[in-house]
Amino acid sequence: MGLSFHYSGSFKKDASLTDLIEEVRDIAEAQQWRYFIFDTAFPPDSFGTKKYDKETLYGISFSPPECEPVWLCFLSNGRLSNPINLKFYAGTDDPTEQFYMDTLSVKTQYAGIETHVFVIKLLKYLAPKYLQDFTLQDEGQYWETGSLEILQVTFARYTNAIETLKSSLGKYPKKTSESIEDYFERLLNKISEDRDKNNK
Repeated sequence: MGLSFHYSGSFKKDASLTDLIEEVRDIAEAQQWRYFIFDTAFPPDSFGTKKYDKETLYGISFSPPECEPVWLCFLSNGRLSNPINLKFYAGTDDPTEQFYMDTLSVKTQYAGIETHVFVIKLLKYLAPKYLQDFTLQDEGQYWETGSLEILQVTFARYTNAIETLKSSLGKYPKKTSESIEDYFERLLNKISEDRDKNNK
């Protein structure tokens, strides 16, 4: 739970993976962010196919403080992916699992608004240079609107929801005889009741 953004796409065939890695590495070092470099050169004639190396990724990832890793790493066929997706979905023929294979998510909730804005602006800069068929859905709507006000309101809403859930978990603990499903149903009802009382 927490504000995130989700993205997918492919590396441009005529772009330089080395240049992308160097640019992102320089920014990560300047910001003192952790980063990891994967393989740095795609195999020849690997783009535009459904087949890919099921063990190797190419590119770079970086992690601002309190933020999930931002993956700019690719399968051998150029599709964005990450090590977790590759481990769980490599070789799948299931359309839903294929979607998850190359759709990436990054939670920025705990990193804060400033980091969210920085990362979104960085992706806006990098995408036209290095990526194709790139789509990004921002739960904070900053990618789509550029509105700091909308982002601030959305961040506050997510923060309030998280705090309400934390408070409710302490206020209404799970009963020994209760199943997880029954507990969460009771918990959500209690949260709704508390909200109604507070709004009166």
